[in-house]
Amino acid sequence: MTLPTLTAMRRLPPPPWATMQRLLIDTMNAAVPLFQERYTRPDGSLIWRQTWPGMDGSDDGYESFGNWALFSALGGSRDVYERSRFLWEAITLQFATYGQIWREFDAFYDWMHHGESSGLFYSFGLADPALQLHRARAQRFAHMYMGLDPEAANWDAEHRILRSPINGSKGPRLVNEWDDWSTHRAVLAAYPAPFEDIPGVNGPIADWNDGRIYGEILKLLNARQMQGDVPLNLTATSLVTHAYAWTGDERYRSWVLDYIEAWAERIKANDGLSPDNVGPSGQIGELMGGKWWGGYYGWRWPHGLMTIIQPLTIAAMNAVLLTGDMRYLDIPRSQVDRMVALGHVENGQLLVPHRHTDQGWTAFRPLAPEHTLQLWALSQAAQDADRLAQFPERLTTWPAVLPGRGKGDDIHSAPWYCYLQGRNPDYPAHILAAQWSEMARRMDVMRADDGDPEQWDVHHWQDINPVHTEALLQLTCGGPQIIYHGGLLHVPLRYFDAETRRPGLPPDVSALVHALAADHVAITLVNTSPLHARRLLIQAGAFGEHSFTSATDETVGTTVDVQDRHLRVLLPPGRSLDLRLGLHRYAHQPSYKEPEWL
Repeated sequence: MTLPTLTAMRRLPPPPWATMQRLLIDTMNAAVPLFQERYTRPDGSLIWRQTWPGMDGSDDGYESFGNWALFSALGGSRDVYERSRFLWEAITLQFATYGQIWREFDAFYDWMHHGESSGLFYSFGLADPALQLHRARAQRFAHMYMGLDPEAANWDAEHRILRSPINGSKGPRLVNEWDDWSTHRAVLAAYPAPFEDIPGVNGPIADWNDGRIYGEILKLLNARQMQGDVPLNLTATSLVTHAYAWTGDERYRSWVLDYIEAWAERIKANDGLSPDNVGPSGQIGELMGGKWWGGYYGWRWPHGLMTIIQPLTIAAMNAVLLTGDMRYLDIPRSQVDRMVALGHVENGQLLVPHRHTDQGWTAFRPLAPEHTLQLWALSQAAQDADRLAQFPERLTTWPAVLPGRGKGDDIHSAPWYCYLQGRNPDYPAHILAAQWSEMARRMDVMRADDGDPEQWDVHHWQDINPVHTEALLQLTCGGPQIIYHGGLLHVPLRYFDAETRRPGLPPDVSALVHALAADHVAITLVNTSPLHARRLLIQAGAFGEHSFTSATDETVGTTVDVQDRHLRVLLPPGRSLDLRLGLHRYAHQPSYKEPEWL
């Protein structure tokens, strides 16, 4: 079938958002080599310490440039992608030398940190779907969690559990050793204690830096938390879904659905609340004296609600991607609804519990909008918009564009939502300006960075990384930033340069999604160059999982029938057009397969 081609006819000077978008892309392309030259050696390793003990750290190495491949797939240069590949190989070798990496994957750690380190690896499928090395690694890593790798016996098929919260290429870490937490003890000393009955600890904080107290904590961790499953492990579904997108192998799809359904059954058995610990025989609270709370990265310690709702949301979104069945979103929705029901209004603001301890629900504060907004962006359902509306105070403060970008580059989802609702019309210009300003600030920091690498924190580089993708994902693809701790990309649109036959917006082309609905998306495309024509393909869904039903050029009022996951657009010099694209969502199985360049 020959794809229809729409040709832009309107000739107007590019609007400010379009020129600013291109400036942001072009400047980040130029900043990447400067960052790499400043902070890595010729072999790609980070200029840093000769030794680094414990199990922590490799995630931060990858995070230092973890969004480069995604940026390339959105419209950054091919050079940025090639650099990200080179640095991934170098960091893998460097942290293997330190002792954290084995067989190219973390030997053992939890899925909050596996999820952070995997973001770059997942983006390789978007940036270069033809590279078979990435495909082979994706399968090999997935097998470590499916019972298909005898050296990494993480999966217990009988009880449908991952056998420990600490896991990796060496299998489950059922016993933590003294040095495992060596680089993390000072950080954890600032968090609430993981247990309420630690010998010698009378307050809410336990001093992990005290050797005697740390020894008691380690005994309790090993006795209560290191055997069995936790919700955080659901983030592994992204790794296996990633392998499915490379191969289409039904084994991967079946494993993801079986695992999330096992957790749905546990939630149902626990009166609709997600337990945070499942013992080695599959029983809730088995090693916690029957308590459904108190597990590793659970309701009590260290973060509470975030490390329950995020993995549930990540896994549910992966299940929707694989099946098109929106009912999977009821799993995280149910937890949001329970927290709202347990909440109370204080000074006109709804506060919900974020922790559960032996004394009950505690840590009441406003619910972050990102959790529910991810659900709304995927579902486009009225019920998820209604959940967002339960926080009316956010509707008045959301339009502000905060400075900076945050670790996850995701602090502007609320004002973006307000833009799509028609309440924040200047948001595109504001977010692009804010991200350019943050990039410029970081380059100033880099130029003045004359400290001793031996003293740098393991997060040093990610706080200076000049690449930002939040604005590009929102404005060009119509979706929120990826959930930082291990989510995949869920957006209604992607782009391919039809001239160079590679992912991303072509040079000079800007895109703005200005309306989203369950059955359509509205965008403006602009060729900012008065000199060069540009050709592109628009793809329905990050993985081609959707299908375009129709395309209306609202500039001239013509509609064409599409019925395909791709659409061709020709942008003559200095031309632009407004498109309304009809969508049949989840019409195809997700795949990294390249478009057919017809």
